[in-house]
Amino acid sequence: MLGQLIRRVRKQQGLTLETLAGLCGLSIRFLSELENGRETCSLVRVLKVLDALGIELTAKPPEALAS
Repeated sequence: MLGQLIRRVRKQQGLTLETLAGLCGLSIRFLSELENGRETCSLVRVLKVLDALGIELTAKPPEALAS
């Protein structure tokens, strides 16, 4: 799901995996695995990708804890 969003935004911005890899300082292989939903991706690296694409990540507590 997150990988699909990253791929969609990357393509909308006209970026190749190679270009995005350069912007993030990460490997093309990592980005490919991320976009394809590999479960062992490092959160720190994922956050670098989101930052490079301008995607804001938000978190909220479950509704039961929100009150």
